[in-house]
Amino acid sequence: MSRMNGKRELAKDLPTAEQLKAELARRKSRAGFMRMLYSTAASLIVVAALAVIISMLFLPVLRVTGTSMTPTLANDELVVCKRRGDFKQGDIVAFYYNNKILLKRVIAVSGDTVDIKDDGTVYVNGKKLDEPYVKDKAFGECNISLPYQVPDQRIFVMGDHRSTSIDSRSSAIGCVSEEAVVGKVVMRIMPLKKLMFL
Repeated sequence: MSRMNGKRELAKDLPTAEQLKAELARRKSRAGFMRMLYSTAASLIVVAALAVIISMLFLPVLRVTGTSMTPTLANDELVVCKRRGDFKQGDIVAFYYNNKILLKRVIAVSGDTVDIKDDGTVYVNGKKLDEPYVKDKAFGECNISLPYQVPDQRIFVMGDHRSTSIDSRSSAIGCVSEEAVVGKVVMRIMPLKKLMFL
């Protein structure tokens, strides 16, 4: 009699077939979720690493510092550059100068002759430059002899805020060598409300 009671007690403690199936399904689901979680995390790490590599090698993101490019670019805005390329008049480029990266606009390229009048009007190869991006023309800080011919493999750059920008008009910076150029600014990405291609 007590042996029979013992078997009944033991059978009571054992899970039913449905309970076993439910537990097995739960464990399989948990294992699947963990695999999916690891897979997603690994994918995100790979995507982030690729984004950093692409950013460093091909599309650097830079923060604008200072006011020399106002009103086109303001202090603390973020821009994306395209590495290298052919630079032409009107492009905004980023370049290294004294361990800093400066942003300026290309005015003239190798072989061009630049002349600047007292009122700040710029002439390249004898033609007046159309500069809708400049609000107030100014002669600015200029200590080079004008007219000035741009040397080989160099570009003549100026900031859009002519009265405050120190650029190729000053012998302190001079013409920028093409090797010093980080890239051409192609897009403003921050602030978002001013997101635009340049």
